Amino acid sequence: MSDALKQRVLVVEDNPRNLKLVRAVLEHSGFDVVEATTGEEGVVLARQSSPDLILMDLQLPGIDGTETLRRIRSEETSTHVPVVAVTAFAMEDDRDQAYASGFSGYVQKPISVRDLPVQVRDFIQLGGTA
Repeated sequence: MSDALKQRVLVVEDNPRNLKLVRAVLEHSGFDVVEATTGEEGVVLARQSSPDLILMDLQLPGIDGTETLRRIRSEETSTHVPVVAVTAFAMEDDRDQAYASGFSGYVQKPISVRDLPVQVRDFIQLGGTA
């Protein structure tokens, strides 16, 4: 697949091992991956890189994932981009809280290397409501 046709995923994750795993899985599946390790960096890269989807850890240094989402949504260029919460929190209330905060979807850690590429494609295709 040519680079022009690759779907771009911005991954906002502060844990180097998690970031490396997600990048490897998505790149192997044909995605273009852009990385941010802080919420502030994620806001800038969401504007600059025109991602098709943003995968965002909720627990970030500095501003957390929810505040990062709020800032991304305030940018005209990013209002339509699905933003999916990625978190180790596994309670149903946590999922409900993510949706109530405006996230387009929810992926639980530890991520499934088999399921993640399918989940990402589904979120992009359905506009984040998979």
